[in-house]
Amino acid sequence: MNEERLRADLVLEYPFTRTTGPVIGAFMTGLREGIIIGIRRADGTVVVPPLEYDPTSADPLTELVTVGQAGVVESWTWVDPPREQSPWQQPHGLALIHLDGADTPLLHGVLVNSADAMSTGMRVVAKFRAEREGHISDIEGFVPEESVQ
Repeated sequence: MNEERLRADLVLEYPFTRTTGPVIGAFMTGLREGIIIGIRRADGTVVVPPLEYDPTSADPLTELVTVGQAGVVESWTWVDPPREQSPWQQPHGLALIHLDGADTPLLHGVLVNSADAMSTGMRVVAKFRAEREGHISDIEGFVPEESVQ
């Protein structure tokens, strides 16, 4: 089957700094400990990564919850070649991953050898670095779930 894939260059950057505070700080501490934290909204849904305020009501959010380290790829793109500032030096997938126990997707890299190994609906699991410091890069990337079993 010969599928034609669309391609578009994209620059994604966040040119600002801020303190983490109690919510993002808890998320970063969780990453250092090898867990992924979300936050529960008043309607019971869980947002990952956690936010300090509900995006709909602007109510403060405080109920932190642990979510799964595995989930489903909702949407993805293939990055080849990686940009200079990319944390990944090899071609990789970039995906919206709906983690088990979360209601919003997390954007992160999927470490596979080719675009042919990527698909919407595939299950992936977080691959944590051995040495962690409390940063999103503590998750080296996500890998197909069947490759860790």
